[in-house]
Amino acid sequence: MSTHQSDIDERTNLAGSNKFEMLMFRLGKDKTLGQSELFGINVFKIREIMAMPQITPVVGADPSSLGVLNLRGQVIPVFDLPAIVGCKPETGLNILLVTEYARTVQAFAVESVEDIARLDWTQVVPAESSGSVKSLVTSFARMKDEATGEQRLAQVLDVEAIVNMVTPEKERPSVAGKNIGAKVKMKGNSIVLAADDSFVARALIEQTLKELEAPFEIVKSGKEAWDRLNALADQAASEGGSVYEKVGMVLTDLEMPEMDGFTLTSQIKQSSRLSQLPVLIHSSLSGTTNEDLVQKVGANGYVSKFQPAELAYAIREALAKNPMMAE
Repeated sequence: MSTHQSDIDERTNLAGSNKFEMLMFRLGKDKTLGQSELFGINVFKIREIMAMPQITPVVGADPSSLGVLNLRGQVIPVFDLPAIVGCKPETGLNILLVTEYARTVQAFAVESVEDIARLDWTQVVPAESSGSVKSLVTSFARMKDEATGEQRLAQVLDVEAIVNMVTPEKERPSVAGKNIGAKVKMKGNSIVLAADDSFVARALIEQTLKELEAPFEIVKSGKEAWDRLNALADQAASEGGSVYEKVGMVLTDLEMPEMDGFTLTSQIKQSSRLSQLPVLIHSSLSGTTNEDLVQKVGANGYVSKFQPAELAYAIREALAKNPMMAE
C-alpha cells in the first residue's frame, strides 16, 4: 500500500473515533493586542500547501482578494486570510493553503504553517464565549505546548462563514428562488433535529426546513444533539411512546466541537432505542473518503453543502425511513 493511501486510511480511522487532524498556521499580529495567534483548519479541507506562487490580480476584485491562480489548468480564486480576520503579517504572505469546500476550490494566503496536530473533538470547545454569534471562529482547540508544558489555544476557523463572506453576494448560497419541491408531512409532534457549528450553515438549514414546513430544532454540536435525543427518548418512554414519534430524523454536520458527526451517527445507530432513526450527513467535507466513512458509520444519506434543492430531496428521502413516518 502506498504511503499516501496509508495516510488517507489513518485519517479516515481517526474520524471514526471522534478524532481529527488540524493544520495549524499563523496570520500575523492581531490589531487589538498585537499578538500572533494560532489558527487551524481540518486537514480534510486542505487539498494542497505550497510556497506563495505568482498570483494574477483581478481588476475590481474585493479588497480581500489577491487575484487568481492557474493551478495545473484550474483557475482558482486566492484570498488574503490575514486581511479577512484582521491580522497583519510580520514576514509577509509566504504560504498558500489550497482548500476544497462544498464542491468548490479556493486558496488562502497565510504567513506561516506551524504543524499538524492530532486532536480529539473533546479538546475542542464552542466559541460562543467569544461574544460574537457571527464570529469567523467556530471553536477553540485546547492543546499542550510540548516545549513549555503550557496550555495553548488555537482558533478553529469557520470556513463556511469565510467563503460566504468573500463570495460575491449574487453567488452566495440561498434558498430564495430555489426549487425546494413538495412540503414534508411530519406525524404528530415530531421534529427534524439538526446539528451544525457554523452560523452560516445553520441559517441556510433553517431556511430550507421552513420552506419545507418541517418543525425543527437546531443545536451547535454533536454532543448537544446526542443529549437532546436522549432527553426526547426519555420523555417518549415516560409517555408510553417511542422516540420516533418525537424525532423524524437527524441532520448533522461532520466537523463539530465536543462530538463530531461521525461519532454522533455511530452512537445513534448503536443505541437500542435510537437505531432506526434516520441520519442524514450534511457536510462541506467532500470526496469519496468521507462518503465511504459516512456509509461505514451507518448514515442513511449524504448531501454536500450548500445545495438547497438536493438537501430538501435528501430530507424527504430520510424522513420516509422513520418507522413512524412510513406507517
